[in-house]
Amino acid sequence: MSFYPAGSFPAHRPRRLRQSPRLRQLVRETSLNAGQLVLPLFVRSGRKLRRPIAAMPGVYQLSPDELLHEAGRALEAGIPAVLLFGIPERKDARASGAYAARGIVQQAVRLLKRELPELLVITDVCLCEYMAHGHCGLVQRHKSGARILNDPTLKLLARTAVSHAEAGADMVAPSDMMDGRVRALRAELDRHGFPDTPIMAYAAKFASAFYGPFREAAESAPKFGDRRSYQMDPANASEALREVALDIQEGADLVMVKPALSCLDIVYRVKTAFGYPTAAYAVSAEYSMVKAAAAQGWIDERAVVLESLLALRRAGADIIITYAAVDAARWLKEG
Repeated sequence: MSFYPAGSFPAHRPRRLRQSPRLRQLVRETSLNAGQLVLPLFVRSGRKLRRPIAAMPGVYQLSPDELLHEAGRALEAGIPAVLLFGIPERKDARASGAYAARGIVQQAVRLLKRELPELLVITDVCLCEYMAHGHCGLVQRHKSGARILNDPTLKLLARTAVSHAEAGADMVAPSDMMDGRVRALRAELDRHGFPDTPIMAYAAKFASAFYGPFREAAESAPKFGDRRSYQMDPANASEALREVALDIQEGADLVMVKPALSCLDIVYRVKTAFGYPTAAYAVSAEYSMVKAAAAQGWIDERAVVLESLLALRRAGADIIITYAAVDAARWLKEG
């Protein structure tokens, strides 16, 4: 595609606009600011607990009091929202900790909304952290292996979303990738008096190798098999668009692409095709690889993080979920 008629070319390249920092800012096509970032946080029971996650330097499993401290830091840095993941004290075959009225996420939501009412609290709605087997749904075992029970799982997911909304969550984010879960959540939220609680659907979530460090952070690695039967094949782009279309049809208010940097094409296609509010999740391995290379002195961490986040914005992401949110906000403020 040419922007100029055949045989016609601009007299010069706009390099003169690059000579002045102020001019560069005026003509910059893509913006990046702290208000577009969401910080994921991991919460577990206890007090004054900051349990380091070895595979994710600088990220911790936090007790509610420490979670409040980290969320406050994020808010002060200009980050408007956090995304909560819970680690229960006990796991079972029905993920009962996910929807318990006094579950760890429910406790954390109440605390955050009481102490930091201006903070947007988003809750991850999935069962893997709460399941003894580590899968995102109910499992039926048989002689040749096991299978995920899609429809019975929807009831537990919807029950979890309602419990989060009752605790005060501003938004719920189903990440399980069960078929029909957005419709199930929307119906149950509406039925329980939460018609205005929005759903941010993990709409295009690929079965990615980039989730490895997260499994340690959330203690959610499957005890058998893998998640390829309900997460998407990274080879499929058109399928991603179909999945997004279905989630929008079922009532999603925002859609998400995960992982982020290896799916820039998907982010672009989703935003172009639907024009819907679109989030990109810069996942655990994206964070950890940058940290590891920076620790070796091989890259400039600040420059790489900001360039990566800018690439997501350029591709069309309105919202970026990243473990580097607080650092990025500080670097952006420094200029």
